Amino acid sequence: MIRFGAMNSPLHPVVSEIEEISRLGFDYVEVTMDAPQAHHLLLRERMDDVVATLRRVGLGLVCHLPTFVSAADLTPALRDASVAELLDSLATARDMGAEKVVLHPAHGQGLGRRAPDLVRGYIMESLDTVLSRAGSLGLRVVLENMTPGSLSLTEPEDFDAVLAQYPTLEMTLDLGHAHIGTVGEDRNLAFIQRHGGRIGHVHASDNRGREDDHLPVGAGSVDFPLLMDALKRIGYKGTLTLEVFSPDRDYLVRSREKLAAMLAPGG
Repeated sequence: MIRFGAMNSPLHPVVSEIEEISRLGFDYVEVTMDAPQAHHLLLRERMDDVVATLRRVGLGLVCHLPTFVSAADLTPALRDASVAELLDSLATARDMGAEKVVLHPAHGQGLGRRAPDLVRGYIMESLDTVLSRAGSLGLRVVLENMTPGSLSLTEPEDFDAVLAQYPTLEMTLDLGHAHIGTVGEDRNLAFIQRHGGRIGHVHASDNRGREDDHLPVGAGSVDFPLLMDALKRIGYKGTLTLEVFSPDRDYLVRSREKLAAMLAPGG
């Protein structure tokens, strides 16, 4: 049975976010390890309280490694600092007892967009470093597909080599990311058909095919009934995190209820 999770807002204290996500009836929290309130140093400082709260409310834990870093930056010091942030976050996630960690691969930005081959080399270097450390820590990594134009892992075939190189690596299928810029057959279906056996985590949010809007399910143009049926057909039984970032969290709950109905037998 698929388990549903929600993300904390890193703008608010992690413990209060865990309590709220539990109150909303989710199975686990996906902790985004971003500043100011969920940076790895702060999580380590408050680890006993965080872990105790998770146990008290009965929530599982998935960790999302820092998003707002520049591990493929053209400036060596920024690149090195970003990779260091990822590695330190891995250790903290392990010590918190995360069942899996979501990794955004590095991506191109700024002037790097005009040097795509150089950026892609840095992306693979950082990926190798992070995955090697995760392996030594015994962590399960689920690598996320990125948005078009990021110079990173966007298309289903982009994952072929890295999944072959790392036999235990799985992927996070971000349904919103894969919907952006779709022409013809939905890119999400292509991911499911090509890598269904390696999907270990799913992110769900809606958009209109242009930007990563993180809208509630049904507010954009993602064909969720089609995709939930495709996940059922491959027997997916993992975790699914709602990335609905409306200030009104009723939309988060409604989105979960809609997807749960689609995933139910006969749904």
